[in-house]
Amino acid sequence: MRGPQRALCLLLVASASLAALYLHLWAPKDPPIVDLRRPPPERLPPPLPPSARAYPHVPFRLKEEVMELLPRNGCSCEAEAEAALPLRRRIFGPGPVGFDFASAFAPGERPRQLRLREREYRNYRNRVQTPADRLLIVPANSPLEYPAQGVEVRPLQTVLVPGLSLQAPARNRYQVNLTASLGTLAVAAEVEGVALQGEGQPHLSLAAAHLDHLNRQLQFVTYTNTQFHPDTADIVQFSTDGHTAAFAIRIRHPPTPRLYGPGTASDGDSDGDGDSDSSGDGGYNISALVTVATKTFLRYDKLRGLIASIRRFYPSVTIVVADDSQRPEPLSGPHLEHYLMPFGKGWFAGRNLAVSQVTTKYVLWVDDDFIFTPRTRLEKLVDVLERTSLDLVGGAVREITGYTTTYRQRLSVRGGGAGGDCLRTRPGFHHRLAGFPACVVTDGVVNFFLARTDKVRQVGFDPRLRRVAHLEFFIDGLGVLHVGSCEDVVVDHASKLALPWRRSEGERQYNRYRYPAARDDSLRLKQRLFFYKNRFKCMAGD
Repeated sequence: MRGPQRALCLLLVASASLAALYLHLWAPKDPPIVDLRRPPPERLPPPLPPSARAYPHVPFRLKEEVMELLPRNGCSCEAEAEAALPLRRRIFGPGPVGFDFASAFAPGERPRQLRLREREYRNYRNRVQTPADRLLIVPANSPLEYPAQGVEVRPLQTVLVPGLSLQAPARNRYQVNLTASLGTLAVAAEVEGVALQGEGQPHLSLAAAHLDHLNRQLQFVTYTNTQFHPDTADIVQFSTDGHTAAFAIRIRHPPTPRLYGPGTASDGDSDGDGDSDSSGDGGYNISALVTVATKTFLRYDKLRGLIASIRRFYPSVTIVVADDSQRPEPLSGPHLEHYLMPFGKGWFAGRNLAVSQVTTKYVLWVDDDFIFTPRTRLEKLVDVLERTSLDLVGGAVREITGYTTTYRQRLSVRGGGAGGDCLRTRPGFHHRLAGFPACVVTDGVVNFFLARTDKVRQVGFDPRLRRVAHLEFFIDGLGVLHVGSCEDVVVDHASKLALPWRRSEGERQYNRYRYPAARDDSLRLKQRLFFYKNRFKCMAGD
């Protein structure tokens, strides 16, 4: 018996070893943790300086008429007499018009408002700026040195072109050529011994007998945009004997920031009601930062339950309700806005209306049959958006059965040529969010989310989707919205369980609209929108 027992033991040991090896190789690995938190301004890396070489021995003479065109870090709003058109005179009175916006605040209030605005502006810039905005100079691997990215000019204005240089072997004469298509080229100063041709024209030629003189002159080359376009680029050709390069000068109005007012408890009560709605989680003033938005249709009993639950935890937060019921019931109360729509206008149309009325930095979207509980801590969602580059963060919804869902979806699009692209949806997330153990980064979330108001408006909701739609918003926002999900902020879902004979007439009418018999028409509409609007040829999901 000892022989068979020994063989059995060896077989068990070998099986256990193989099983352990299998689990090690094939068990799912922990997803990576990525830090999306915004560093404070003092920790940000400085902008990369241009690779400028000094030529102190080369004399030059500044051209004042060109220098006046260059941007300066300062501006004024002094009115011009010739700008006072008749219509403006009629509205504002005779004479030129100029406004100092700081005068809207009392003298003692201005320093604080300026300080708060600049803090919010720094946060905004840290969020929207990317490494693609940095100035990069291509070293002279060929004889030409030029800016690879980061040169930007406002429409119809002038800018110095940094980083231009020629690094060529010794010769009797050096020459470079610059050619633009949407503007003209000039110099802000003249360097002795450099011949210029085409100054003030799209083509500029520079030649000199000494290389350092030519390179000193290149440091004063300017570009002036002459063809107005609010967002485009001019590809400038830069050449010398046997070598040609090209670089882009971006032409655009920098996006005007949309900054919002104070949103921390230390900033005081911004709505004037004496209630900051601050729980101490980060010191956020939820009333100043968040508006709750919802769309309702016939379900006033559910809606009133939602409003009552919100008021229990956030008495002064603004609630915006879009309503396309056939016979609207009155809704009233402090900090409550009720907007009526044409009957049956639809789900996404109501979302557009509700979001259009939001004046706070963030909008919280909820369904009208959700219920706030002690676990519905909006401060946690606000903290995620305030401290990271995310634009939208979802929570979790707990059903009456006790099951909790976050509906995390990963979206990807693959090019498909002339037939259209391919959309694929998969459940799950991309990586965990550093600093927030319960949060991940994904592409689509459950129908309970906090988002930056301006980003939601940028994507919008297609009003053609009337009854059943949700993921379509995130598909439209792919590439625009940076989405996260946190499972530790939970809202309850009111029970949908009801015996047929105990349903009210309003519930039966709601079900007829919400779950129409002819679902093929709704599906066909979605397919047509995906095909034409989004240029998809197919979609696959796991």
